[in-house]
Amino acid sequence: MKKYAFIFCLLSVSVMAQKPVNITSLPADKKVEVKIGGTLFTNYFYPGKDVLKKAVLYPVLSPKGTIITRGWPLDPRKNERVDHPHHVGVWLNYESANGHDFWNNSIEVEKAKDPRTFGTIVHTGIKKIKSGKKKGELVVTADWLDKDGNKMLEETTTFVFEGNGTSNIVDRITTLKAVVDKVVFKDVKDGLFAIRLARELELPSNKPEVFTDAAGLATKVPVMNNEGVTGNYLNAQGIKGEDTWSKRSEWVTLQGNIEKEDISVTIIDHPTNINYPSYWHSRGYGLFSVNPLGEKAFTNGAKETNKTISKGESITFKYRLAISSTKLSPAEIELMSQNFAKRY
Repeated sequence: MKKYAFIFCLLSVSVMAQKPVNITSLPADKKVEVKIGGTLFTNYFYPGKDVLKKAVLYPVLSPKGTIITRGWPLDPRKNERVDHPHHVGVWLNYESANGHDFWNNSIEVEKAKDPRTFGTIVHTGIKKIKSGKKKGELVVTADWLDKDGNKMLEETTTFVFEGNGTSNIVDRITTLKAVVDKVVFKDVKDGLFAIRLARELELPSNKPEVFTDAAGLATKVPVMNNEGVTGNYLNAQGIKGEDTWSKRSEWVTLQGNIEKEDISVTIIDHPTNINYPSYWHSRGYGLFSVNPLGEKAFTNGAKETNKTISKGESITFKYRLAISSTKLSPAEIELMSQNFAKRY
């Protein structure tokens, strides 16, 4: 009987009615607006390098309309952390490509005259916008520039949006093509596909933290009031909390509450990605990221992945992000994972 109940649960999730997706370009605001079922889900936001050093999805909202991403530094909210100014919305970049740090670059870094070598990702165009009754598609391009403004990589990213009233989903398929003799992605921990979450979805903590990057520079994360802080991680292997950090898994979900709303933020890896199932850079202070290229960093040097692509070659990354107004069960997430694997 339990077996049939389990199957019924999976089937009921799979047949929930999809909501229409409307995607609207708003060039004056330097964004593309994405609504699911008439409610804002997110914007593809490309304000330019004088504001952000990359394009992002920002803000991100639950199906019930609750903002689940951190507001600072763009739209500060009460009781938020003010660390890591480069953590904005949802993004994809990396800490070391030909020695250039695309992850940590921000306006604050420029003000501090940080000695590291930084790269910048510049939005270059919108190739496709397609709304639909069950899903929508946005295709954009960007250039990864070195410290002198020379192009290193050409990016083409396809976003596929869908939602059923319980979960809003975006699939990101990003292809990076080398336009110089070679691009070396050195094995480091800061990457690759990430989201910075609202304070309520952080994990409660009673101690200050200091996080050191590959250049040895430290960022202090102070102790804060834990009132209303409810987040906790769970991966496909059943590992919970910050113990999910550095572990390999097909998916990780972060679940908690914002006021009275149950929230699940789930990232799913794809079987075609390098180093599948990936390593996870899942931090308690609100950074939630998947990084298949940080093997050395996550295994204490036991293994190492330094990926090189030559001129004209490319590498593709595929990830699914689901924002749910409920606490998804592992069975429901597994079904999402299977559907994602089959689709691409």
